[in-house]
Amino acid sequence: MSMLLPPFELHEPTTIEEAVRLKEKLPEADFVAGGTDLLPNYKWGLNTRKHVISLHRVDEMRGVSAERIGANVTLTEIEKSGLLAQKLPVLPETARQIATPLLRNSGTLGGNLMLENRCFFFNQTYLWRKSVDFCLKADGAQCHVVPQKETCYATFSADMPAPLIALGASIELASARGTRHVKLAEFYQGDGIQRNVRRPDELVTGVTIPKEAQRLRATYRKLRLRDSFDFPELGIAAAARFEHGKLAALHLVANALETTPRVLDSLGEGLLGKPLTDEAIAQVAKAAEDAVRPVKNTNLPPSYRKAMTRVYVQRALTDLRAHA
Repeated sequence: MSMLLPPFELHEPTTIEEAVRLKEKLPEADFVAGGTDLLPNYKWGLNTRKHVISLHRVDEMRGVSAERIGANVTLTEIEKSGLLAQKLPVLPETARQIATPLLRNSGTLGGNLMLENRCFFFNQTYLWRKSVDFCLKADGAQCHVVPQKETCYATFSADMPAPLIALGASIELASARGTRHVKLAEFYQGDGIQRNVRRPDELVTGVTIPKEAQRLRATYRKLRLRDSFDFPELGIAAAARFEHGKLAALHLVANALETTPRVLDSLGEGLLGKPLTDEAIAQVAKAAEDAVRPVKNTNLPPSYRKAMTRVYVQRALTDLRAHA
């Protein structure tokens, strides 16, 4: 199989209503926005479809404010938004760490929220996958990471969801049946194939962010082999609010270790109303390390990623305290 795109029919709606009606008519169709994830996967023969619905002309899905970001907003637009830099600086900070400038020019928020999970046995050419027998996530009947036939262990590899979860954001979903909002903290569920609770006919149209998120100090720290281009081996999003030198709120998300982001807010519940001391930070960091369960399907070994969870949580919380 060559690295050329397989044949498909491209549809170009101009409104959300038109897009979801097309999806209702063509239930097997894929949505594409920037194409930086979907099109390379198509070239590798990964779960291709005969129909693709482009969202490039759907202007309703654009627009940036401190309380809503459209799904068609590019990562570069988030990175360079003066409004977000002032109101929610963690979002430009995170966008800046994704891929390369060229890819950020095309890649969109919606595309990153729906990024396909990654794995050694999935993100390979058709002939490579055929040579080792296809995996559960594409064309096969067994997971090669944890050998069995029920659960896919491909790793969640998107960056933008983690800080948005820490900020309390919700995702907007539209279909021919109507629209709904789901808290991002509850959206990502399931294994490496299912990944989330989006229904097959739904389109991601944007995210909404509660106004109180602007009172939080937040950060996102990313571990990867190279400080440009690479997908995360680990991501830690942390958001905190301090009142009179004491911790009033703490939100913590461990990213890119399992099939979905791991929300770790409960680890900080015992610290609320108290100063965030070095001992308290060390306690939460160790508890985060104990909670995560990475597996061997990325470049760095699970034991290292697990140990670095403690290091990155400690650094993130120390940074938040310093800027309180």
